[in-house]
Amino acid sequence: MKPPASARESAILLVLLPLLAVLQTTHAQKNAIDIYSLTVDSKVSSRFAHTVITSRVVNKADSMQEATFQIELPKKAFITNFSMIIDGVTYPGNIKEKDAAQEQYSAAVARGESAGLVKATGRKMEQFQVSVSVAPAGKVTFELVYEELLKRRLGVYELLLKVQPRQLVKHLQMDIHIFEPQGISFLETESTFMTNELVDALTVSQNQTKAHIRFKPTLSQQQKSAEQEDTVVDGDFIVRYDVNRTLSGGSLQIENGYFVHYFAPESLSMIPKNVIFVIDTSGSMMGRKIRQTREALIKILEDLRPEDHFNLITFSREATQWKPSLVPASTQNVEEAKKYAKTLKAQGGTNINDAMLMAVQLLETATREEQLPSGSVSLLLLLTDGDPTVGVTNPSKIQKNVQEAIGGQYSLFCLGFGFDVSYAFLEKLALDNGGLARRIYEDSDSALQLQDFYQEVANPLLTAVTFEYPNNAVEEVTQDNFRLFFKGSEMVVAGKLQAQSPEVLSAQVSGKLPTENITFQVESQVAEQEEEFRRPKYIFHGFMERLWAYLTIHQLLERMVSASDADKNVLEKQALGLSLNYSFVTPLTSMVVTKPEGQEQSQVAEKPVESEKVPSGRTVFRHRAMGHMGPKLPGDSHAGRFVSVRRNLWGQAGVSMHAQVYDSPSERAEPPEIRFTSKTSPTAPPPAPIQAPTVILPLPGQSVDQVCVDIKRTPEPLLLLLSDPDQGLEVTGKYQMQKAQFSWIKVTFKNPQLQVRVSPEHVVVTRGRRSSEYKWKETLFVVMPGLTMTMDKAGLLLLSSPDKVTIGLLSWDGPGQGLRLLLRDTDRFSSRVDGILGRFYQGVLWGPPDATDDSKRTLRTHGFDYSATRELKVDYQEGTPGTEISCWCVEL
Repeated sequence: MKPPASARESAILLVLLPLLAVLQTTHAQKNAIDIYSLTVDSKVSSRFAHTVITSRVVNKADSMQEATFQIELPKKAFITNFSMIIDGVTYPGNIKEKDAAQEQYSAAVARGESAGLVKATGRKMEQFQVSVSVAPAGKVTFELVYEELLKRRLGVYELLLKVQPRQLVKHLQMDIHIFEPQGISFLETESTFMTNELVDALTVSQNQTKAHIRFKPTLSQQQKSAEQEDTVVDGDFIVRYDVNRTLSGGSLQIENGYFVHYFAPESLSMIPKNVIFVIDTSGSMMGRKIRQTREALIKILEDLRPEDHFNLITFSREATQWKPSLVPASTQNVEEAKKYAKTLKAQGGTNINDAMLMAVQLLETATREEQLPSGSVSLLLLLTDGDPTVGVTNPSKIQKNVQEAIGGQYSLFCLGFGFDVSYAFLEKLALDNGGLARRIYEDSDSALQLQDFYQEVANPLLTAVTFEYPNNAVEEVTQDNFRLFFKGSEMVVAGKLQAQSPEVLSAQVSGKLPTENITFQVESQVAEQEEEFRRPKYIFHGFMERLWAYLTIHQLLERMVSASDADKNVLEKQALGLSLNYSFVTPLTSMVVTKPEGQEQSQVAEKPVESEKVPSGRTVFRHRAMGHMGPKLPGDSHAGRFVSVRRNLWGQAGVSMHAQVYDSPSERAEPPEIRFTSKTSPTAPPPAPIQAPTVILPLPGQSVDQVCVDIKRTPEPLLLLLSDPDQGLEVTGKYQMQKAQFSWIKVTFKNPQLQVRVSPEHVVVTRGRRSSEYKWKETLFVVMPGLTMTMDKAGLLLLSSPDKVTIGLLSWDGPGQGLRLLLRDTDRFSSRVDGILGRFYQGVLWGPPDATDDSKRTLRTHGFDYSATRELKVDYQEGTPGTEISCWCVEL
């Protein structure tokens, strides 16, 4: 018998992203379903991640309750096992061929049972869900296992865990073990839920080849954090890492009779590229889509190198080319193209066929007339948000026309904007022509999604890459030839060793540079490699065979997209056999979940494919956004987190910069406590609408006097605020005279390479070639070598390091709104610090008080004289109006 509706509303939800676990409960009655244990254990062996999620719950109510275990997996991951333990009895999930699973599902429906196919999909995830009724005092253990080969993207591998128990959990623990024989070159962690009360629960240990990250908060730590943040553990936990690399044939690793070859050589020069951007400007792109496309295109154009060539084609009812031929990416041409991009408007139909053929013709003409650099690489980048409606509208005909026109000479990359586009059409169009497709999700970060995709293919390093192994040593090798190798990516080849394998396995990798061919050699001692993977106790043994099967299945599925019907049947049979043999839930198999007698007897979990239109899980995600499962989708861009400090640190009139002063450069002392001040008292009337941006400069010294500096006017809109080469730090800003505020401030660190650009609307963090956009007022905690970034719910970003000056940034939207900058640990500035604010750290000298007004003095620093006036300010250091303080006000 089904529980009443009120009982069915009580659910436990566990959600995963690329190694992501979410657990959430909504209560039909207080403390009905209690999560008393939640563990996530991820073992990453040579990029292959094996993750086990175990959730133990108990029904504390006096009536039957329903517990729902819900998983959101990365799209490239395969579920390999699931089980429930109820009253000591194990109920497993059985992986079957899809037709067989469908028969069992249909039989359950015929019996009147609400067995459900699980197909929901989103930006990075797909759902798996099982529900079970739990008797009073009954306990259930859910355990799910999934596996995924981590892909190197823009120079890093990423593991993302989302932790949302939404209640105190007696045993809450995450363990991530990483083993990389090449050596771990870079490791960082990021969290959106970390608080001062939880920091001690996180431990990170690392040696040359291994790392262990553990998060295990006690009940007491969870309680204190909940009291501080008004919520329990709730958010993202991310681990990013990379491995050591050289200019070589890569890493050839062997375990249990299988090998995997990772290839990503360093120090190769980028090949000049010729790129044509084919941009949809039809009426359906109107509004935010076209605005974000313009924004992304302008940024992409700025990233072109002088040796590159490019052109733009826009299309709606007709196709229009910006220039009659490809042009060099000179400063003048790029600026002209950016102006053209700013004029793009959306109207009319969608003529994809003519636009693509025009683009190919441009490349053919340029190649024939030798207008392009020798050895350069030609790329086509198509962005569209809809199906063809003008000209040739049959998708198969367009695919055939484009493939015949390209003739294997160029690579085509397709971006589908939103869910009105036929993704299957774009995927085949790209795969037919040596490229790949990607869906761009309509969101606040769509422009960054476009930029990030472009960055993945913007820097070709090698063409025509081929892997060769001795025929008598290996068999059943995965894809071993590739058209292009891009900077920040990695090529992976796996295979079986022959029964009589040699003592040494060798490999040769060949490729083409612009002016020559290049060959790499690598070899590996078989017995030595086998022994290396036996030693670490936490390595998932036999993983390399599963890695080989995983990679083979994905490549077979990809080949099916462009295969003929006859070939498709052969490929499908091979992929199905591997899926069943290795117990992978793939698009060809399903998992049938059995339940105790008397409950809904079966549920079928399927591996969804990319939806044609709006995904089946779309409404579920929208419901979650309204609060049922949390305010953010797991696949979102981690929007709004890279900044930390209190929202109301500054008063209604904005913050004035203040500091202690000293009489000469030799009298530096420990910096005083940072104070935040306002020009009004708590009872003063509201200030004028426009307030000057103020910055706090805590100057080391011995004087009890304070200095508050306001930026009100400047002859140049672009300002160098701070520059310290010894710190590897630079802070710049764009000042708007008419608004008397900054439109953006940018902080750049050289080591580690990091750039943070903030505006009143958002924060953009760029590390290497990766950019992420964040909204203000969401928490974040990032630890990387040499730097920590935090942001709390108030929206103040702090960039700190044990040996660097701490930089704080805030977007203040109260009276006197604008960006605010604060500094801490300023005694760490070197003697070479400069900039309009940095000059205050070169030494401050004071003139005598004014003869007629002792509230006025002259301040001299770095050859500049300033008039300083004594004023009363309200201290906002603790986030609320405090006592008035007296300080010397200086205007810049």
